[in-house]
Amino acid sequence: MEADFVIIGSGSAGSAMAYRLSEDGKYSVIVLEFGGTDMGPFIQMPAALSFPMNMSRYDWGYQSEPEPHLNGRRLVVPRGKVIGGSSSINGMVYVRGHARDFDTWAEMGAQGWAAKDVMPYFKRMETWHGPGEPGIRGTDGPLHVTRGPRTNPLYHAFVEAGQQAGFETTSDYNGIKQEGFGAMEQTVWKGRRWSAANAYLRPALKRPNVTLVRCFAERVVIRDGRAVGVEIRQGEQRCTVTARREVIVAASSINTPKILMLSGIGPAAHLAEHGIEVVADRPGVGGNLQDHLEIYMQMESLKPVSLYRYYNWPARLAIGAQWLFLKKGLGTSNQFESAAFIRSRAGVKYPDIQYHFLPLAVRYDGKSAVKGHGFQAHVGPMRSPSRGRISLASSDPMDAPRILFNYMSTEQDWVDFRRCIRLTREIFGQDAFAPYAGREIQPGADLQSDDELDGFLREHVESAYHPSCTARMGRRDDPDAVVDPECRVIGVDGLRVADSSVFPQITNGNLNGPSIMVGEKASDHILGRAPLAAMNTGHWINPRWKESDR
Repeated sequence: MEADFVIIGSGSAGSAMAYRLSEDGKYSVIVLEFGGTDMGPFIQMPAALSFPMNMSRYDWGYQSEPEPHLNGRRLVVPRGKVIGGSSSINGMVYVRGHARDFDTWAEMGAQGWAAKDVMPYFKRMETWHGPGEPGIRGTDGPLHVTRGPRTNPLYHAFVEAGQQAGFETTSDYNGIKQEGFGAMEQTVWKGRRWSAANAYLRPALKRPNVTLVRCFAERVVIRDGRAVGVEIRQGEQRCTVTARREVIVAASSINTPKILMLSGIGPAAHLAEHGIEVVADRPGVGGNLQDHLEIYMQMESLKPVSLYRYYNWPARLAIGAQWLFLKKGLGTSNQFESAAFIRSRAGVKYPDIQYHFLPLAVRYDGKSAVKGHGFQAHVGPMRSPSRGRISLASSDPMDAPRILFNYMSTEQDWVDFRRCIRLTREIFGQDAFAPYAGREIQPGADLQSDDELDGFLREHVESAYHPSCTARMGRRDDPDAVVDPECRVIGVDGLRVADSSVFPQITNGNLNGPSIMVGEKASDHILGRAPLAAMNTGHWINPRWKESDR
C-alpha cells in the first residue's frame, strides 16, 4: 500500500486534510484508522451524546494517572476510537476561540497563525445557518453549524440572568464579540451529528484517490532522517504503508505524542529508558499538556419545565423513534443551547470562564441524574497555568500512554475555580431564575468558605475533555517546539503533525472547531499553496476590562 500522503487518524484534522489534499485529484491519500464505523444512532443522534464516549467500542478508554492535587483521583480521558475520531463522540459544541487566542499563538512563535491568518480558514470550513455579521461566518463550507431551537424557558432565563448580573450579551460568540451570554452553537445538520467524518471524510472517500485503511498505526518509519511510511498492524500481520511525499500524524493530543515517541522523536532520555533509538531529540513531545476542567453547578427546579420529564425509558424510546424516522424532536439537539464567555475579574482582557447551560441536572456519563427537575451550568476557567505530560508506559505500541495532567497545581487554579462557583451562585440568584431556582444541589449552599469549596473541587472537578498542546508549534530554534509554523516536525523531513497537539496554548471553548481549522490550514502548507488572504475583522474587547469583570 502506498500513496502520496499517509494520514494517521480520521479525526477532526485528519478528515479535513483527507478532503483538502485530495480535492484537486493530483495526489493520492491513505487515511489510517483503528476505530470502526460511526454509523448508528448512538453516534448520529445528537441527544445520545453521553453514550458513545462511554462505550469501549468507540472510545480508547484512557485514564489519567492519579492526579496529585485531586486526592489521587484518576480522571477519564475519552478519545474517539471510531471513524471521525473524537468528533464522533464529542458534545458537538462549536466554538472558534477568541481572536486573542490566536494572536497569542503568533506571539509564542507560531508565525502565520494570528487571528487574521486563521479566520479565513474558519470561514472556509463552515456553513453557518444563523444570524451573524456579514463576511465573518462561512456560507459554503463542509462543516454545517446550527443552533438548537431553545424552546425551554430555562435557556432564556440563563441569558437574562447573566444580563441582570451586569454581564454582556452576545448575538454570536463566534463573531467579533465572544464575551457575553447568548445562544450556543452545535455541529448538527438535518438532525444528525455533523462530525468531521460526515463533513469531510465521507465526501473524500467518494473520490478514487482517497483510501481508508482500517489498522493500528504503530510507528512512523524513518530512513536517513526522512519519514517514508507508517508501520501498521492488521490482526497479527504487520506491514508498512509507504508515503511518497509525506506522513501526517493527526492521531489526537494523546496518541500523536505517543506515536512520535515510539518513532524515536521525543525527549532523548525518556526514549532511552524504553530502548527506543533517538531520531530527533525533541523535549517538547508529550509536554505542555493542557485541558479545561469544569464543575457542574446543579440547582433544583421549582417548576416541572426541565428535561427530567423525558429522563425515563418510555420517553427516551419515543424520542429515539421520532429521531430515527423523522429526524425531528429532542433527539436532534445536544441540549447545550445557551452559553456564556465571561471574565473572572478586573484586569483580565478577554474571557477566561466558559459556561455550558443544560436544563437538566445530570453528568456527561448519564449515570447521576438528580431524581427530580433541575438544571445546571458547566463552568470552568479556560486558561489554567497548570501543565502536564504524556509519556510512554513502555515501548509496546499496544500499551496505553501515561497521562498526567497535573491539574490544579497552582494557587491561581484554586482562586479561579472558587470565583467560578461564586459567580454562578450570583447568576442563579438573579430575578430571571426566581420562578425556577430551588435548592442548590451541587456543591450545596452550606459550602461557603474557601476551604469548603476547595474540598468540593478536589472530589468533583471533571475534565471538559479538551486535551491539547502536546506537540506544540513554534520557531525552529525553540527547543521546546515540536513542529514549525508549517506543521513540519523539527528534525525530521517528510513528517508533519496537524491536530490539537500543535496548539501552543489551549483556546477558549471547545476544541473541535480549532482542530478542524488546523487541518484546513495545514493542508495549504502541505500542498505548498499560498495561505488564504488575511482577514482583519477585529475583535471586541470590553472597554471596562481594566476596572470591572463585567
